[in-house]
Amino acid sequence: MSLMSKTEIAPLIVEAAAIEEAAKLLYIRACKILPDDIKAGFTRLDATETDATAKTILATMIENIGVAERMDNLLCQDTGIPIFNLLIGRNVAVDGFALKEAIARGTARATREHPLRSSVVHPITRKNEHTSCGDRVPVINIDFTDADRELRLEMIPKGSGSENGSFLQMLIPADGLSAVKRFVVDRVIQAGGKVCPPTIVGVGVGGTSDLCMHLAKIAATRPLGSRCSDAEGATLEAQLSEAVNALGIGPQGLGGDSTSFAVHVETAATHITMNPVAVNIQCHSARRASATFTPAGVSIGF
Repeated sequence: MSLMSKTEIAPLIVEAAAIEEAAKLLYIRACKILPDDIKAGFTRLDATETDATAKTILATMIENIGVAERMDNLLCQDTGIPIFNLLIGRNVAVDGFALKEAIARGTARATREHPLRSSVVHPITRKNEHTSCGDRVPVINIDFTDADRELRLEMIPKGSGSENGSFLQMLIPADGLSAVKRFVVDRVIQAGGKVCPPTIVGVGVGGTSDLCMHLAKIAATRPLGSRCSDAEGATLEAQLSEAVNALGIGPQGLGGDSTSFAVHVETAATHITMNPVAVNIQCHSARRASATFTPAGVSIGF
């Protein structure tokens, strides 16, 4: 006799083999095809840029995007640290450990079979296994959603140029919002052209030190045109976006109006005696790809 009543719906069962294949395909796709929102961001910056040198650089970047797609080639030689964001909905059945192993296998297959340059090494010996994998890499972030029978796997290759543009400061409440703004603007100035602008500047405010940095990375990899769900955070986004693009750093740090596509902010509740702020910068090649598993099958997108 079945333990499931007639009114219950069978859960979505996601097999490890399907996750492995998706992880492989997403890694390759993310490295080759830029999301539509980023392409639109380039069009917008090109239309408003007033500096002649900056317009030339933007035109070269736009052409690089087109060449990568036409030639089925990589957008950038740095295939980055592989990061997978997993969003698990209601009524989803998955073996967590098998899923973790499957993502690693898919990552290694993408690296060997494409092939991609492996950028992952041991932190002390610097040994490269040429799989884009290592201890605790790929990075896997897991969260949950109320979407029924749905699992979403997002792949983000984070290159070292932009990942090195990561900063954290443990502010206190007395420092006020002005200190948060100053920290962000100062870090963008510090990063300059090293993070391959135009960028998406991700800002985390609140939480703990580790959560705050994670928020900054979520913000940096959000689609352009999205807004912080917190009203105060959305206001801060608009203010910082204007401030950052007034700096004159420009594309590749060579001057102009187009320093950043946008500044994105994510917030979390924090302790009464602290107010951490973090910055994580995403370079102009803001790559990502996703697979959504539902009872109808698997859909691939951004």
